Amino acid sequence: MRCVIFTHSLVSDWNHGNAHFIRGIAADMIARDWRVRIYEPKAGWSRTNLVENYGHGPVADFETAFPQLRSVEYDLTSLNLDHALCDADLVLVHEWSDPELVNRIGAHRSKKNRPYQLFLHDTHHRAITSPESIAAFDLTGYDGVLAYGRALGDVYRSRFACNAWTWHEAADARTFYPRPQNEKHGDVVWIGNWGDEERALELREFFIRPVVRLGLKAAVYGVRYPDSALAELADVGIEYRGWLPNYRVPEVFSRYRLTMHIPRRPYATLLHGIPTIRPFEALACGIPLVSAPWKDSEALFQAGRDYLMARDGDEMTDLVRILLLYPSLAAKLAQNGLATIRSRHTCAHRVEELMSISRSVRQPGAFSNGSVNTLSSLPNAELAAAREGAG
Repeated sequence: MRCVIFTHSLVSDWNHGNAHFIRGIAADMIARDWRVRIYEPKAGWSRTNLVENYGHGPVADFETAFPQLRSVEYDLTSLNLDHALCDADLVLVHEWSDPELVNRIGAHRSKKNRPYQLFLHDTHHRAITSPESIAAFDLTGYDGVLAYGRALGDVYRSRFACNAWTWHEAADARTFYPRPQNEKHGDVVWIGNWGDEERALELREFFIRPVVRLGLKAAVYGVRYPDSALAELADVGIEYRGWLPNYRVPEVFSRYRLTMHIPRRPYATLLHGIPTIRPFEALACGIPLVSAPWKDSEALFQAGRDYLMARDGDEMTDLVRILLLYPSLAAKLAQNGLATIRSRHTCAHRVEELMSISRSVRQPGAFSNGSVNTLSSLPNAELAAAREGAG
């Protein structure tokens, strides 16, 4: 299999969580003897911000941490799609790509009648919070959308009248696994970005206030924290430690007693069933996890068994206190979460799902069960019939 991936960045995960997943699936594809080429734009904002803030050292560190992974930087004005896609069997284009690139690849596939399969890969909430940005995409040359949650796929099917399959993110098991139990440096660590005020209130309720009320030693890693947020953390004694490359996350988790998941508001209120990649990675590292509310409408995990769910800040405080008081309970929770990840939520599982989706496109009607949505579920029956006829 020859796979070509267009992503915002493979090298930089500065405010770019999709890099974690792309690294994981690419590594698994390569382990299966697939030929994988990954393209990222020159001067993409994630890599630009990473270098501006931390120099070129992180780029070299990435190459050391992932020796089998390399990307090709492209300039949109000079990108030769005939060359880039000449031998492709499967092409994935991430939703953060420039609309011109998305549309050019779709036209390349349509006008030149190329045989490769083509999917848009969406791991964001713009389809529902900023639909006009998605409307700039011409997806007529695409087989459909790989959406990282059923709710997002529903938006594509109903609003944009295109095929969509659920393809959740997952943990890269080659990178995210339990490390030896190091001496604990603190009680709670939270890893995530402040962002555009999409969870400022939630961070205060579910992280900052419980830490203060319990008098815990806590640390925060992430980017895009405004000065006001940094001052707020400093005032209550929570240490802010800046950007953390994803391959160092497991080591950090091993030094704390538990972590938290605090979803951004759009995922908690609008896109049910989408936890983002952070809880997958935390559970894969074998650290106890307590989450702010989100609706697991697709039964990815089992709340109360794999992790604990807090309905509000008071309950978060109580649950954190219990886990710290009863280490055996915390250890059992972590073991359950790790077992669930290893049984069905690794990047290897997602590559298998992708292969199933690919087969369903080649052979309409031969659909896989599980998390893969089928064309028969499309509200647009005519589109499904057309796809069958094209087979």
